[in-house]
Amino acid sequence: MQLIRVMIAEDFQLLREDLYELVESQNDMTVVGTAASGQEIIELSRKTLCDVFLMDIEMETVNAGILAAEEILKEKPDQNIIFLTVHETENMIFSAMGTGAVDYVIKGGYDADLLEHIRRAYAGKPVMEGQIQAKILREYSRLRRSERSLLFFINNISQLTPAERELVRFLLQGKKPGEIAQIRCVELVTVKTQIKSMLKKFGCSRTKEVVKMIEDLNISNLF
Repeated sequence: MQLIRVMIAEDFQLLREDLYELVESQNDMTVVGTAASGQEIIELSRKTLCDVFLMDIEMETVNAGILAAEEILKEKPDQNIIFLTVHETENMIFSAMGTGAVDYVIKGGYDADLLEHIRRAYAGKPVMEGQIQAKILREYSRLRRSERSLLFFINNISQLTPAERELVRFLLQGKKPGEIAQIRCVELVTVKTQIKSMLKKFGCSRTKEVVKMIEDLNISNLF
């Protein structure tokens, strides 16, 4: 029987030893190498054949595992990397999975669950925790909404007059209609008329909505 060759990267020695003993105790697995840093696991991967990596994210630096995964997958795109970490923030999850890793497991879980993740990754059917899947699906949905909103905004920005673009710029600076009228030396009614026209083009009912959408889409620089 072909044993699943596992490589472990973990800077905490006791945990690294526990992982080693857990994997070695299985009839279908063997540990082919251990490392205490991102650089060590990169070097080890270059000279040792491996089926599944158990990769801690935070080692010599807070993202050492992510950088190591990127380097390993750049050289060997077919490698199966499972991240092991205490971090569960969405930013960390997306940064980690963005490397091309196949799975992500929170430390402190059941041994049987981790072993299942290893076996499934080796079989080409990785189990990404439902919680992580839900976060990724939410992010995908958010990005799709942002993409549609961005296209809508870019299209409508092109329809703004120079005066309306300047008006938006002042609104992004937190200026009130009265202040804008003073700065531009025009009547308040003129500013209110331009605001009404601008809101109609953006499909909004309040200036705060326009400001929030521009800030959320990170396109303030267009004004």
